[in-house]
Amino acid sequence: MKNKVKRKAAAAAPVPASAPSSHPFDDPSLYVNRELSLLAFQRRVLEEAQSRANPLLERVKFLSILGSNLDEFFMVRVAGLKQQLDARIQETGADGMTPAQQLEAIREEVQAIFTEAHECRRQLYVELEQEQIRVLDYAELTASQRDFIDQYFAETIYPVLTPLAVDPGRPFPHISNLSLNLSILIRNAEGQENFARLKIPDTLPQLIPLKRASSKDKSQQFVWLEQVVQANLRQLFPGMEVVESHLFHVTRDADTAIQELESADLLELVEESIRQRRFGAVVRLKVNPGMPRHLLRVLTQNLEIEDDDVYEVDGPLALSRLRVLAAIERPALKDPVFTSATPEGMGEDEDLFASIRRNDIILHHPFDSFEPVVSFLRAAARDPDVLAIKMTLYRVGRNSPVVKALLEAMEYRKQVAVLVELKARFDEESNIEWARALEAEGVHVVYGLVGLKIHGKVALAVRREGGVIRRYIHMSTGNYNAVTAHLYTDVGFLTCDEEIGADVTDLFNYLTGYSAKSDYRKLLVAPINLRSRLEQLIEREIAHARAGQPARLIFKVNALVDTRIIKLLYQASQAGVEVDLIVRGICCLRPGLPGVSERIRVRSIVGRFLEHSRIFYFENGGEAEVYLGSADLMPRNINRRVEVVFPVESPALVTQLREKILERYLADNQQARLMQADGSYVRAQAKEGERPVNSQLELLKARVKTV
Repeated sequence: MKNKVKRKAAAAAPVPASAPSSHPFDDPSLYVNRELSLLAFQRRVLEEAQSRANPLLERVKFLSILGSNLDEFFMVRVAGLKQQLDARIQETGADGMTPAQQLEAIREEVQAIFTEAHECRRQLYVELEQEQIRVLDYAELTASQRDFIDQYFAETIYPVLTPLAVDPGRPFPHISNLSLNLSILIRNAEGQENFARLKIPDTLPQLIPLKRASSKDKSQQFVWLEQVVQANLRQLFPGMEVVESHLFHVTRDADTAIQELESADLLELVEESIRQRRFGAVVRLKVNPGMPRHLLRVLTQNLEIEDDDVYEVDGPLALSRLRVLAAIERPALKDPVFTSATPEGMGEDEDLFASIRRNDIILHHPFDSFEPVVSFLRAAARDPDVLAIKMTLYRVGRNSPVVKALLEAMEYRKQVAVLVELKARFDEESNIEWARALEAEGVHVVYGLVGLKIHGKVALAVRREGGVIRRYIHMSTGNYNAVTAHLYTDVGFLTCDEEIGADVTDLFNYLTGYSAKSDYRKLLVAPINLRSRLEQLIEREIAHARAGQPARLIFKVNALVDTRIIKLLYQASQAGVEVDLIVRGICCLRPGLPGVSERIRVRSIVGRFLEHSRIFYFENGGEAEVYLGSADLMPRNINRRVEVVFPVESPALVTQLREKILERYLADNQQARLMQADGSYVRAQAKEGERPVNSQLELLKARVKTV
């Protein structure tokens, strides 16, 4: 592995986020705080759990997603703010809030979300019971159920448990990230009291199914693992009295800094950062109400946290574990299963290269199948005329058909080069495994650039056709992940455009070799020319508006944070440009401000699928242009990542993207939330006489084979 070193980015230093010191849009009141905007998104996720329009178990799933999202929020965002506070950094963003002010506001909002979430959970339990699904407390078990569970404890749970005493000879143990634990007070025969910790094992079923009373009993009943453990603690401490026990849950800082310049081997460095993540500082302690002060003091002192880091939760401490409840096999209580469409000419047995030569192709996942992407790579692997395959991998998941296609290409003696981004947060271990598997088969593997994350999604197949070389390209707004392609909305693009092919070749030379190229023919590449070209395109729209020509911007992104872009959008609104922003998550721009953003509308779509596509539409005086790509409008994407944004030039595809996708989202009056100037969101409502429009459902019905 030593020969696979990371490289320094040539001629691509991150673009400085410089801005004039005095600007008409510098007023902090014009901006929403990034973290509070992200929490507003979590509220929208919670609304999906609360909505009776969703199937019951899908609502449970949304509640578990909320729990996972909040876990990550603390591991990354809150952890970062705490690091700033510890370093006595008082720097503020465009919104003017200091780290301390943000942490205070976050705590207040998170507490409110927790309260609503557990009210929702209790209501879901009631509705589940009506469907003969019950989550019982241990105290509610019948005598026969208790006998069954106690036997299960003795045979299955007990051998796995490891109680850890805390005394002068045995120090307070390490509490792993996101672990569920019991704090236990033990009293011996002499009346001496001692503290013990017990981890609830995550290797066992978290929700234990109870034995049915009879064959006629169709109900499904469960009890949480931690309640079973807690009820049987006396077996772990024979001869001792268990005075009391209380659950607690720990969240640690997982935003490990990677000091790339200090290492000769990026792979080894990332592996070490994963190990260190387990030992990050504690940023949150969750407990149930009623934990005695003396036990809480033991935890706060040994975990080295303040009282403000403690959150009291009236219910299960790890909402993310509700995913096991959502996974129950009850199809009638879930979204209908569907089969994605395969576009004409893109079937496994068809000549995919011929189809791409005829026309550029758009794939809108999950409504269009991801299989054509896999088929494209398999065809490239097997085709005797294909000479080389190059691609980027960011999040591919486990058991990846994409990676298997690349490995197959090696069997056919192709030249294969793959850039595996090891720094994809929380996917590092999977990516390391795939990197090693590819290397073992002789694939040229590059691990990344120093200081830059490779986030662009690009695949290139170089094919010999007669006496010429033709390049076939797939680019996308989403990852090469067959699982998430069924869950996320993304747009893929297949082309053999010569100029795009030349750009992609230059891009891979930049990623794998040493290239000082600083311009591209058609691609917008961060951190090289993406910012300057986006700003030019917005300024062009402003010029069109001032000249009395058609001027409109429609941007669909996951996040809008970059202050320079926001200021330009404010200028566009003032100039008369109509601006529609479809922003799934964070939006720091305030729409509808008099004299500033009156022509800007912001909506967020939260529904069955995670909106993930990035689309940039420019009216351009009636000669519309559309770009797709991997980049959100955040400083990290524009300045500190390699992102690829690409044009769609076919008039038919431009029309398709505008009318079949963007306008559909803009017409949504069921799942859309409209952002208000104060940063809050209200659900869109169908006007009198207006038909209900659920954009995702309409896209699904228009494309899938079965619903």
